[in-house]
Amino acid sequence: MKDILIISDLHLSRGRPATIDLFLRFLKEQAQNAGYLYILGDLFDAWIGDDDITPPVPEIIEGLHHLSKQGCVLSIMHGNRDFLLGEVFANATGCTLIPDPSVVDLNGTPTLLMHGDLLCSDDKEYLQARKLLRSKDFIADFLSRSIAERLQLAAEYRKRSGEVVSLKSADIMDVNQLTVADYMQENGVQQLIHGHTHRPALHQFLLDGKEAKRYVLEDWHETYGSYIRVNGKNISQETFR
Repeated sequence: MKDILIISDLHLSRGRPATIDLFLRFLKEQAQNAGYLYILGDLFDAWIGDDDITPPVPEIIEGLHHLSKQGCVLSIMHGNRDFLLGEVFANATGCTLIPDPSVVDLNGTPTLLMHGDLLCSDDKEYLQARKLLRSKDFIADFLSRSIAERLQLAAEYRKRSGEVVSLKSADIMDVNQLTVADYMQENGVQQLIHGHTHRPALHQFLLDGKEAKRYVLEDWHETYGSYIRVNGKNISQETFR
């Protein structure tokens, strides 16, 4: 039985060449020997549409395509930065775009996979913006613009988002435990894995009188990236350098 690997929040972009190199090495040295790779959102720092093939996009697509050709089952979830990933990207890489949330079987343990932003229910302003940005009208208008315009709009959005985040308390931007419990109960699981908050940890708690676990993935950096490895019934949080 081959291992299952889970990663999130790589935020790949032209401005982070070292992180791109690290990720491409991870695909060759770790994921190629695994049976499954799940990417739980924000693979890219910004994705402005499948028609954008400016560097480093082709190199990343080729790395993912090579992985899927080797037999690793590749599943990618939308994040708050790359929710415009579409079928053209999926076909080019050989990946399956999975919904947020998704329940998967991790070697006999039903597990809820999420990007994580939906769990931050105290941040009402963000959730309202999320709903607007993912509306059909907004997406249609955005994709009708030129690539240059979209790149500029994405840069402006990231700047405004960073300014807003700097003014919010850490508690507001973290998950709400009641929302965590609601999602887990709704999906009938005792185990949840997500990213987004950039606060790596293993949280253990009681849910309906039974032990429950919530794994939080770390974001990737220039010199290292974290991931979860599922080997049989064992789950470990590991670092790739």
